[in-house]
Amino acid sequence: MRGFLDRIGLSKLGAGLSKTRAQISQLFGSAQLDDDWFEEVESALIMADVGARASQAIVKDLRDSLRKEPLPVGDDPQAVRRRLADILASRLQRLQPSDSQAASFSPRVVMLVGVNGAGKTTTIGKLTHFETQRGNKVLLAAGDTFRAAAREQLLTWGTRNSVDVIAPTGQADPAAIAFDAVSAGLARQVDCVIVDTAGRLPTQLHLMEELKKVKRVMAKAMAQAPHETWLVVDGGTGQNALAQVKAFHEALGLTGLVVTKLDGTAKGGVLLALAEQQPIPVAFIGVGEGLEDLQPFDAQAFAQALIEAPELP
Repeated sequence: MRGFLDRIGLSKLGAGLSKTRAQISQLFGSAQLDDDWFEEVESALIMADVGARASQAIVKDLRDSLRKEPLPVGDDPQAVRRRLADILASRLQRLQPSDSQAASFSPRVVMLVGVNGAGKTTTIGKLTHFETQRGNKVLLAAGDTFRAAAREQLLTWGTRNSVDVIAPTGQADPAAIAFDAVSAGLARQVDCVIVDTAGRLPTQLHLMEELKKVKRVMAKAMAQAPHETWLVVDGGTGQNALAQVKAFHEALGLTGLVVTKLDGTAKGGVLLALAEQQPIPVAFIGVGEGLEDLQPFDAQAFAQALIEAPELP
């Protein structure tokens, strides 16, 4: 996945995180590494929605690093940038996905959940594009039976990506749709089945129970399905994302996150807050509206983009 970033993603990542980067990069005009400067760093991190606890820990790490390994020539701003980027990357590494057992299943079943407005259906369209560009055969399931336009929206994404969609008309049972999609995926020998679900708040307990039912029913069609349960989180919600992740993880046992809309916010530091408090792997990040703007998460590249615009290879 890193190769994808190397070829076309680094410039988009840098552009997508520009608002967040502006909160931090202003500190490096001429770094005078005194107590006031470190306080400014902590304030800038908090403004970028890193959170107080994580911001304090990052500043402590930076102080300790500069104390143990002083900069070779004065307070070189670029050297300080690099040092901070390395610290951020180390912390973000807690969110880096490892090789997943789910990749060995055929089809691999991915269930997307989240609150209303997080961008689940659009994310499915972009994720489908990502998979088909890599030669994978994808089947979609229109499991959001509450929102009137959700079925049509997913059918549009299916047409755009030239993939089939299991989308019965009427108010069908979402668990039944998911079951049929997994069964169809097995019969048609697709590589990936992606299941959409209706948006809901974690406090809507009856709807959370419905998601649990969808998971149970899918497992009847294929053992261990869904192999991935990803929460789609709007990056612009900042610290509120932590509560969402906690609630959905407790209910469903999340295997990953998709953090969207990072290009429209200065709160991209929320991933550092997640790394500190809810270190669930981040599968993808959204840094724009285009099909190519859903990118695999890369801790090193993300940390670098928070500090300065990445250079293309």
